[in-house]
Formats: sequence, structure tokens, C-alpha cells
Amino acid sequence: MNKFLKEFKDRGFFYQCTSEDDLSKLLDKEKINGYIGFDCTAESLHVGSLLQIMCLRLLQKHGHRPIVLLGGGTTRIGDPSGKDKTRTLLSEKEIEKNIKNIKKILKNFLDTKDPKTKPIFVNNYSWLKNLNYISFLRDIGKHFTINKMLSFDSVKTRLEREQSLSYMEFNYMILQAYDFLELNNKKKCVLQMGGSDQWGNIVNGVDLIKRYSNKQAYGLTTPLITLASGAKMGKTESGAIWLDKKFLSPYDYWQFWRNIDDRDVLKFLKFFTDLSVDEIEKIKNQDINHQKITLANKATLMLHGEKEAKSSEETAKQTFSDNSLGENLPSILINEKNLSDKITLIDLIVLSKLENSKSEIRRIIKSGGAKINNQNVLDEKLIITKDLFKDKMLRLSLGKKRHVKVELT
Repeated sequence: MNKFLKEFKDRGFFYQCTSEDDLSKLLDKEKINGYIGFDCTAESLHVGSLLQIMCLRLLQKHGHRPIVLLGGGTTRIGDPSGKDKTRTLLSEKEIEKNIKNIKKILKNFLDTKDPKTKPIFVNNYSWLKNLNYISFLRDIGKHFTINKMLSFDSVKTRLEREQSLSYMEFNYMILQAYDFLELNNKKKCVLQMGGSDQWGNIVNGVDLIKRYSNKQAYGLTTPLITLASGAKMGKTESGAIWLDKKFLSPYDYWQFWRNIDDRDVLKFLKFFTDLSVDEIEKIKNQDINHQKITLANKATLMLHGEKEAKSSEETAKQTFSDNSLGENLPSILINEKNLSDKITLIDLIVLSKLENSKSEIRRIIKSGGAKINNQNVLDEKLIITKDLFKDKMLRLSLGKKRHVKVELT
């Protein structure tokens, strides 16, 4: 078996593949171009997209060239896969802003220096915007049957639930297949990868290339990831785990990995770090907390760099081992003059975004889960005064894992 495919399987990335034997032979024979598409519906990707990024990283590691398709065109429509309602449409300005930021994030994971494997970034709006509708229906649409399109899960599920599916969304799978055809023609791309929910769209592209150009292309998918708890990868009770530090601090990103369920740790070391499978086997019998810290350090290093990874680990040690504030804790700024407005403990917790629900905050305070400077606070009506601050700072904690530094300005 080809080395890339072997590691792809050893790490647990593999779910389905079209013509696997032929793909393996091709990968042994030559270096290829392979792509994954990302819709640009938000300014940042979150960890739910991270496995796909790791697939591109692995492809590049084995000497092949990754192509990143940023869906400037298809984002204007919205992928119905895995969705039970139509997405809110974004303006062109919003989409362009998202594309620029997502491209910046992806460059943290991919090597942009080696000319042989340097990633190619493309925006499908560049070819979709000029399509002639009549010509497109005649040349491309004729290769798709309504019967087959209705059989795909992304369509079938919505119809079975009697949920609306717009004609615009119905066309998404054709446009994604056309993307693959364009990349095959213009960038010699022969492989599309994606999550298992994209299998139908990917197979459509493989079939279209065969019908239209009589060329062989391939599809490769990964399993959809759920946490051992059953929760969806990428989201927590406090919100999405963003890959941009504007939306989630490096410390909070580190903490996400540090607090992963014990049952997920070894799997995620294979998924989301560069540690070899052999190296992971050697540490699997070590203390689980050591494994979690390794996962947190390696994952944070990859995205935010060595300095942020080390700083986050040190801050965590300070936060949980002694009474220091922890320099790298997420922080909020409060104007000293605002203290005269009689800000309560509940107000401060809401301002800090540790928790939005006031009823939940009251429950946590009542159970002894709220702390100021490591001291339990049971009075929900406590007024925050200047004397609670040490050198114009205080540490606010909610439960064992949520902390923020409050600074006076």
C-alpha cells in the first residue's frame, strides 16, 4: 500500500475511497495534486474543520501538493449537506473578508516555502461567476439525473423531514462537481478529499470528470468526528473552538485540548498532532494527564506557535497550582470609573463572557463555584469594588476550568 494511504489509515483518517487500488498505484508512481474545499461562511474556521486541514498537511508531508479551494462562489449558495435549514446568505464583502482570514489561518498548518509542495489557493468564484446558464445546463447539467440527485442524503433527509430545500441549494452538488472538473483541467488535480457527508458530492465530481473528459479522478473521505460524550466536534457549551485567536485565545485553545475526555485522547493524538503512530503507541500507557498535556501542547504549537504553547502550559500550571493570576489567562478590561455604577458579581461574570445565563450563574454561585482571587464568593449581590483588585487586576473563576483576568484601566 502507498505510504500516504497507509498513514492515512493508521491515523484513523480513512472512511471511503473510490478506486483505492488505482489511487495507491498512482501515488507510488508520481506526485499528485489533491484538494479540499472550505466554505467561507464565517471569518474563522473552527476545530470541526481541523481533520480536513490535517489531511492536506499529511498529503504535503508525503511530497504531494495540496490545493485549498476557498468557496467564494459556493458560499453564496450554501451547502445543504448536514444542514436542516437554509443558510443565511452573506454579502460579497463579508465573504471576501472571510476568505482572506481563512487563508491566513490555513497557512499556519501548511508549508508555504517548498516550491514543489507549496499549497495552491483558489477561489471558485473566479470560474463560477462567469458561467453562462444555458451553456452550463447543456454541457454539464446533462450529466446529472434528478433520480440520482434525489438519492443523496443531503437532499433525501431534508425532503423526508418535509423541510424546505431551495432550488439554489439543490444545485450545490453540481457546482461542487464542476469545481473538481475545473481543478482537474486547470491544476491537474486528481484527488478530492472531504468528510463522509461529502461523499455524494465527491463521487459526482469523479463521475463528471470521467464523462466529460474521459479521465480518471479519485475521492477520499474521512469519518465524521463526534466526541466520546456524543457532542459534535468543534463546539462546547461556551461556544465554538475557533482557530483564530481574535475569537479564541491561545490559552483557551490549549485548555480545550487539555480538557478532552480521557476516551478521546489517543485518537486525537493521531488526528491532530504530528507525533508518529509509533510515538503515540509508546506514550499510551503513560499517565492520562501527561497525554492530555502533550496533546494540548502539540495542537497549540501547530496553530499558534511554540511560544504560545509553552506560555499556555505555564499559565495553566500557575492557575491550578498556586494563587498567581496567570499572565496568559484571557482578560477583559474595565474602566475604573465604571465601578461607580455598582457592578455586581453577576454583572462581572456576564461581562467576562464566562457564562451568559444569569440563572445558571446564580446556581453556580450558590453551589460555591464562583471565586474572586481564589476565594469562594457566595453573595450574588456582591458589589465589585476597587479594593478587590491587586495591582489593578483580579482573577475571576467559574467552576474549575473557566477563568478570566479582569484588569482596571
